[in-house]
Amino acid sequence: MVNYMKKVKTIIIRTAGTNCDYELKTAFELCGATVDRVHINELISNKNKVLSYDILAVPGGFSYGDDIASGKILSNEIKNKLGDNVKKFALSGKPIIGICNGFQVLVKMGLLPKPKNFEQISTLSYNDSNKFECRWVYLKTEKVNGTTSCLWTRNLPDVISLPVAHGEGKFVADKNVLAEIEKNNQVVFRYCDKNGNKTAYPQDPNGSLNGIAGICNDKGNVFGLMPHPERYVYALQHPAREGFDGFYGWGKQIFQNAVERV
Repeated sequence: MVNYMKKVKTIIIRTAGTNCDYELKTAFELCGATVDRVHINELISNKNKVLSYDILAVPGGFSYGDDIASGKILSNEIKNKLGDNVKKFALSGKPIIGICNGFQVLVKMGLLPKPKNFEQISTLSYNDSNKFECRWVYLKTEKVNGTTSCLWTRNLPDVISLPVAHGEGKFVADKNVLAEIEKNNQVVFRYCDKNGNKTAYPQDPNGSLNGIAGICNDKGNVFGLMPHPERYVYALQHPAREGFDGFYGWGKQIFQNAVERV
C-alpha cells in the first residue's frame, strides 16, 4: 500500500550548550516525523524558515552556559530576532514544545503562559535544594472531566514517570497569574507520588508553586515542562521498565500526540 500522507516536519532549535537535541530528534522520528536540527543563527539569517515547519521544539541542555539565568540569552535571542514569526507559529495552533532548558526559554521569552502578550509573567527559578536534581519522578496528568486541555498529553494515564535533570526548575508566578493558570486549566503536569498524591522533596525536586511540572497556553498547543519525555521513549530506559505495550515509554505518547494532530 502506498502511503500518501504528508510527512510532518519538525524543527529543533539548537545553539551553543543545547545537548538534548539528538534525543529529541530520535523521539519525533520514532513517531513518523521528519526532523531538522537548525542552529539559531541559520534561522536569524532566514527568518521565514521557521514557518515552513509543522512542529517547533526547543530542547534541553545549558544554552549559552545558562549565563545570567537558565535559558535567558536564548529566550532574548528568539524573542528579539525571530519573535514575530514564532508568535505567528504559536497563534496559528501549531504544536510547540520546550523541555527543561527549552521550558525556561518559552517562559522567559513570554510565549508561556500567554503567547498573545509575549511578555514574561512567570519564571523558573533555583531549586529549593540549591543544587542540581537528577532522578525519576512521578507526574500527575491534570484532567477535567477525564480529558486534558493540552494536545501533547492526550491518551496518557493519570500518573506517569519521567526523569528530571535541572538546577533551576522551580515554577514561580505571582498569585494572580497562578490563579489564572489554574482557572484556565493550563497546568498540565504536577509532581506527585506513585499514587498521584501531593508530594514533597525529593519526589518534588524543586519546590514549584502548586507542584507545577509543566504548563500549556490556553489553546493547549504550546507546552513547556521540566521533565524529559525524550529520555523515556522506550520502556527499557526506565530502571523498572515501566511503560505501555511492554516496549515504549510514556514519553513517546507525548510526541505521537503532536505528530498525529498535525
